[in-house]
Amino acid sequence: MTYDNTLKYLVEQYPEDFIRYLLASEATDIQILKTELNQEPIRADSVTFLQTASQILHLEFQTLPASTPPLPLRMLDYWVRLYRQYNCDIEQIVIFLKPTTSEAVFVDQFTARNTTHRYRVIRIWEQDPEPLLLSPGLLPLATLARTDSPQSLLQQVAVQVSMIEEEATKQSISVCTQLLAGLVFEPELIRQFLRREDMRESAIYQEILEEGLQEGRQRGIEQGLEQGLEQGRQSELRLVMRLLNRRLGSINSQLQSRLQELSLAHLENLGEVLLDFVSEADLMNWLNTIEN
Repeated sequence: MTYDNTLKYLVEQYPEDFIRYLLASEATDIQILKTELNQEPIRADSVTFLQTASQILHLEFQTLPASTPPLPLRMLDYWVRLYRQYNCDIEQIVIFLKPTTSEAVFVDQFTARNTTHRYRVIRIWEQDPEPLLLSPGLLPLATLARTDSPQSLLQQVAVQVSMIEEEATKQSISVCTQLLAGLVFEPELIRQFLRREDMRESAIYQEILEEGLQEGRQRGIEQGLEQGLEQGRQSELRLVMRLLNRRLGSINSQLQSRLQELSLAHLENLGEVLLDFVSEADLMNWLNTIEN
């Protein structure tokens, strides 16, 4: 969650840096598009759409290659929705952040019977760090780039951060650098080169943290609702089973299995009508009715 929010902040604050690095072009009139698309809304862990005069740049940051649904299908889904909505050229780039030997980070297309969809893949640990060291917004990613001396690279990034003149910008970039560097460096090493105090003092850290907490709380609420509904369903099921046993005697295992699958609404309805049952046949007929 922290990495997602960090990268979202960097892309939204420094879109020119990312467009210059990824598209090798200059753009000043850039619009940040919402990450949720119409139809059935979908939202990725970390996705940003940058719209210039001629195209949309869709960035997908992945800490790990595992994804549900699979990432190639998600990229096709995003492309179709973006193209339907904006009808323009779309450049899609997946940036994998953490080194891995998984074959999934080498997949750059979706293929089905009559459909092939391609997108770019960047494994950041294979990239030359020099271009990333040239722009403030890319410095945090430089800590993840290719190097034979990780400690020297981290020190080089820290020096570049210290040279940022505007204090608030320096502080924010320092925080983002520390957060992303945590993917590959031990905290003790990070603290040797970057001020830990920036974390506590930085408004962006608090913003990233609060956004992460809000998303976490929302997911917790959703999970809590699901758990609460399931607990309510189980309680209703136990009540209905007791009433059926008192009304009809022991229920055979096949019918019990079918009852286990009933929704809370169906269980509540069953609780009202079961007093009219006189045999298991009545229960079976009722089940057949709701399943047809």
